[in-house]
Amino acid sequence: MTEHLEDILGTVRALEPIELQLLDAQGCVLVEDITVSLSLPPFDNSSMDGYAVRTADVEGASEEFPAVLTVVGDAAAGQAEQYTVGAGEAVRIMTGAPLPPGAEAVVPVEWTDGGTGGGPAAGMNPHSAAPEGASGEVRVHRPAPARAHVRDKGSDVRPGDLALKAGTVLGPPQIALLAAIGRGTVRVHPRPRVVVISTGSELIQPDEVLAPGQIYDSNSFAMTAAARDAGAIAYRVGAVSDDAEELRSTIEDSLIRADLIITTGGVSVGAYDVVKEALAHVGDEDEPGSGVEFRTLAMQPGKPQGFGTIGSEHTPLLALPGNPVSSYVSFELFVRPAIRALAGLPDLHRPTVRAQLVLDKAVTSPAGRRQFLRARHNEGTATLVGGSGSHLIAALAHADALVVIPEDVTSVEPGAEVEVVLLG
Repeated sequence: MTEHLEDILGTVRALEPIELQLLDAQGCVLVEDITVSLSLPPFDNSSMDGYAVRTADVEGASEEFPAVLTVVGDAAAGQAEQYTVGAGEAVRIMTGAPLPPGAEAVVPVEWTDGGTGGGPAAGMNPHSAAPEGASGEVRVHRPAPARAHVRDKGSDVRPGDLALKAGTVLGPPQIALLAAIGRGTVRVHPRPRVVVISTGSELIQPDEVLAPGQIYDSNSFAMTAAARDAGAIAYRVGAVSDDAEELRSTIEDSLIRADLIITTGGVSVGAYDVVKEALAHVGDEDEPGSGVEFRTLAMQPGKPQGFGTIGSEHTPLLALPGNPVSSYVSFELFVRPAIRALAGLPDLHRPTVRAQLVLDKAVTSPAGRRQFLRARHNEGTATLVGGSGSHLIAALAHADALVVIPEDVTSVEPGAEVEVVLLG
């Protein structure tokens, strides 16, 4: 199992960087340091709705003895016109508006009468409904020290500052910063494109009517969702019948939009294991190491596995078993790390913890195989969900962890400390 994962990670490489628009780069890994080219904020601005004043004019102000100032105009965010604050004057100012020339502080509107001549104001009258708000007088009931309620130019970042380092994963806060400093595009490792193909003549799509011997195709939905969760752009081809030529044709058609292909089913030793039949001899004789190799791993579930590269671009292909639990466990152990490696992401694997196993009685594990059991993890304990059968998909839906039983352990007692892989 370890060797299989090493072979996969030794083959896949982070995708070549491309320039993307900001929203298209969400979830991607930055490949360049981003240096700030302007100050944030780009100018001194108000952090409150209120009045821009000179500190000397409001010194000692109180409700009993308010400072009475002449309002000479409005300052709103994005407004081109500017008013200068002189002695005994004020400018009605909105949050985010530039601090007017001459002003030294902002007095919140709640510290004033709002220009009404009454008591403390709860807010400002809309400019359109009360043009007198931008003229007349305002009574200020409290003093304000210099720079009160003023956001200083460059108090966030200054030109030359390092905004983001190469290797940063771009989430909403990082995209906000890039937009705020004027970057509309960035160079990143793109999200890998993953094509998911399930195999089996018995498979039909949800909402269709089941005929005798048929089952619904859940694997292609599970693998597509899991690939997206891992950071990929995933395309679900759906189910292909047990026909080697049809499968080869489907894979060839998918190569144009794939950085990675996932198949499920058809990798064991049965007479209808079509993936093995279709892919066992697709290697390029001129390219050492190309082609798909099928292996039997010392693990349960997920014993049969396939991995290799196909096509002129040597696109990686991972062939997973068809049982739903087997394919999902295989995805978590092998495919998810491959997707994240292609994306250039730093953390390839799910986190693991040690936890106490909650059991009614001892559980057994096959000698020589590493077993992965579905479980619920909660504050240092792990409780098994469902049985060990690789077809029990309902139990998987209620699990958020995998309990790992090592190859050399054949029985685990209640209360034993075990390794737990956290899935969510």
